[in-house]
Amino acid sequence: MMVDTVIIGGGIAGLSLASELADRRGSGAGIMLVEAEADLAHHTSSRSAQQLIPSYGPEPVLELTRLTIPDLVEPTHAVPAPLAWPSPFVVTGSLADVAAETVPGLRTLSSAELVEYCPELADNPERYRAAIIDDSAVRTNATALVEWHRQRAERAGVRIITGATVTAARPAGDGAWALTAGGDDLTARTVVNAAGAWADHVAGLFGAVPQSLQPLRRTAALVSLSQPLGPTHPMVEDATSGWYYRPDADGAMISWGEAEPSPACDAQPRPSAIDELIETVQRETTMRITGVRKAWTGLRTETPSDVPVCGWDPRAGNLLWLAGQGGYGFQTSSALARAATDLLVDGRIGNWLSAESAAALQPRPATS
Repeated sequence: MMVDTVIIGGGIAGLSLASELADRRGSGAGIMLVEAEADLAHHTSSRSAQQLIPSYGPEPVLELTRLTIPDLVEPTHAVPAPLAWPSPFVVTGSLADVAAETVPGLRTLSSAELVEYCPELADNPERYRAAIIDDSAVRTNATALVEWHRQRAERAGVRIITGATVTAARPAGDGAWALTAGGDDLTARTVVNAAGAWADHVAGLFGAVPQSLQPLRRTAALVSLSQPLGPTHPMVEDATSGWYYRPDADGAMISWGEAEPSPACDAQPRPSAIDELIETVQRETTMRITGVRKAWTGLRTETPSDVPVCGWDPRAGNLLWLAGQGGYGFQTSSALARAATDLLVDGRIGNWLSAESAAALQPRPATS
């Protein structure tokens, strides 16, 4: 089967690109997305904290986030209902730890204001001496956002195939690629590597330049509380230890915020980690956890620069990278999909993105 573009990976990166590319071309005909798992967004994209923070990440990520959030918050002809809504983000701890975890220009909270926002921290003033708040942060429904991209892509004619692991690739002449996905043989003029934690492995099938991507474990749980936080409660990060929490419909989501190296796999939480996290939350706050409804571990795959990679591979022709989003996948998704679409359609990223950020996204060159 001959197609124009094959996107490898059905997480937020691949799906957002599929819907954006189909919209730009006016049709999804000739676009195919292949996902190794039986379900879309099976790994990291289904294990998100669902908080988009404009002050979180290196400068290129900050710019991509500022460009993504309006697409999700403001209804348009393409997005008739908002897919994100305001949800402040508080970072608190010692003055030095808060400064190390935040960017300049955020609003400082007094001790009284911190307690007003987060009364559960009132009994630990020695630990929570300083605090800032990012009022521009938003919450998103990750499941709804993934589903919106899927529906938008499929309505435009994009063909989505699940349970289709790419196992082989070879040049097919005239710059095209022949690949085997789930037992089917495909030929594509261009291929997009949006395979998340497996992106370096997929790159190896094409003889592409590896980008030293590192999957990192991050464990979280949805817990019930004896006293609800309330729907307008901000997301809170303990700057000293890195764990964080936010309100959930029936309690809270809590996470260690760890970044433990891992091989690419279907990561699972360790019971001891959840137990220790609950102990920490109850020791440092007045929150009392009455049960664990769900626990999970996701893999945040990072590049050495902590900036996503979005650009043509320097060695394997007609192979586009869209990987290494780390913990910024949802908050950069619209802008990265637009950048990748620019490259596929126009051959370059438009001036809507700064030259510095566009350059930072490029894959690292071959060393030999």
